[in-house]
Amino acid sequence: MGDTIKRFLANKNTVTLIAIIVMVVVLYLFYNWRVKQAVSTANVCYATQTIPARTLITEEMVSTKNVLADEANAPNVIRNCSDVVGKYASYAAEIPANSLFFNETVMTEEEMPDAAFNDIPDGYTVISYNVDNNSTYGNSIFPDDYIDIYLKTADANEKLIYGKFIQSIKVLAVKDGDGKNVFETTVEDREPAYLLFAVPDDLYLLLMKASYLGLEMVVVPRNNNYTEKAGETLVSSDFLKQMVIEQTAEIPDECVKTETGIAECKLDDNSADTGNTESKQTESKTESGE
Repeated sequence: MGDTIKRFLANKNTVTLIAIIVMVVVLYLFYNWRVKQAVSTANVCYATQTIPARTLITEEMVSTKNVLADEANAPNVIRNCSDVVGKYASYAAEIPANSLFFNETVMTEEEMPDAAFNDIPDGYTVISYNVDNNSTYGNSIFPDDYIDIYLKTADANEKLIYGKFIQSIKVLAVKDGDGKNVFETTVEDREPAYLLFAVPDDLYLLLMKASYLGLEMVVVPRNNNYTEKAGETLVSSDFLKQMVIEQTAEIPDECVKTETGIAECKLDDNSADTGNTESKQTESKTESGE
């Protein structure tokens, strides 16, 4: 039997025939696999409407549809709607209606470059405060924590002045020197460099005046109960407030709100009339030779 097989395989025509048969079978199987791949479909998430840049993606904006498997299996395609809902359309471009979702077009709130500015109420202004590990109590101040700001200085007799200045301030973000959120990763250690928070416009002016006067402001964290029962952001000490105001000039507000709200501002008519009156008086004096 062994000799018969050897003679059979030694025949060149037989070997060639076997090789051709094997190649045909392989080509047939490969062809069928490619055809199935080309026509097979997979369920994938897509946008049911145009989603503008920086927009929070909700369930109403997405659905699923069948697309070719090759398209669905592309490495940057997001197939599941659960991986999209609750995230944001990239700040760089909008997502067209009927488009699939891709890794580069969807971002988490923390990945958005201006995520800290998303929920700032009208009439509030953001402050970026320089910090380090020591001033953040060993990097123990987190976004959404509520803090107080104390003021430290000395009076004319070199007596220490130290007390609570502004209370109940919500921390928006803690960022490193490159502007990255400190707590968004556990892969690398990031040193806190900036503490971002927002305060009402009048308190923003007060804090900036204190800063430019060279008064030392100290960030003081509080416990979880203080954060959970956070009150309104307010001045804690009228004494400290008056001390700052007395060392700075007050600039009159020459703007009034229009019917469209705070987005537009124009000079008060009285201010404009006063300016016109002064101008006319000057012109009159010039003409009379005074």
